[in-house]
Amino acid sequence: MSGRQGGKLKPLKSKKKGPQELDPEEAAFKEKQKADAAAKKALMNNLKGGKNLVSGGIKKSGKK
Repeated sequence: MSGRQGGKLKPLKSKKKGPQELDPEEAAFKEKQKADAAAKKALMNNLKGGKNLVSGGIKKSGKK
């Protein structure tokens, strides 16, 4: 008997999906999303002066 008998089997590999053809509405929507993401990133950089929003972490006092 093998040690893996009765366990969960791996799924069979499926064929790779070929390149999908997007209709003009979907292409325009994806382009708009990319433009919105780029604009948001630029706005956040300008807002904080180029600093990351997530910085610092837990601040410790100098006392011991």
